[in-house]
Amino acid sequence: MKSQIVIVDDEPITRMDIRDLLCEAGFDVVGEASDGFEAIDVCRNYEPDLVIIDIKMPILDGLKASKIIKHDKLAGGILLLSAFNDLDYIQQAKDVGALGYLVKPLDEKSFIPTVEVAIARGQEINKLGNDYEKISKKLEDRKVVDMAKGLLMKDKKISEDEAYHMLRQLSMNRRCSMGEIARTIVIMYE
Repeated sequence: MKSQIVIVDDEPITRMDIRDLLCEAGFDVVGEASDGFEAIDVCRNYEPDLVIIDIKMPILDGLKASKIIKHDKLAGGILLLSAFNDLDYIQQAKDVGALGYLVKPLDEKSFIPTVEVAIARGQEINKLGNDYEKISKKLEDRKVVDMAKGLLMKDKKISEDEAYHMLRQLSMNRRCSMGEIARTIVIMYE
């Protein structure tokens, strides 16, 4: 499947040039925008693999739009563009979590490899984030299950094994996770 990309720049000619380069390389340009607000809307609609966004734009600039896109997980990654090789912009690009920073005019030889690497890094980062969330949820569930077991042991005067089996049986009967059952029990005993 082709990677989906959104291009954001207030200059229509720049967007057209970038689109042509990307399409020639086999990417799917699913949307374009001319300011940060449009960028956010387009990303909400398409959830692209990559957003290539200019920093300097009217209304809402690329850095602020990137913060929202990143925070709301509206795209796999962000590649920032600027006409300036400015250390302050580079630092701000790092701060918003951009996967790259390109200076216009774009060097055609390095543009496509940069896009490919940015998409790959974005996918890796997103996978790590998803894995982290799953592990965090499992850890949180385990803590809540232990708390619920303790409450059941104390209230019902049963062993830890019996409390665990009670939670497990409730989970199976109710067809929900042990974590959900445990949370209910903890709230019930508060």
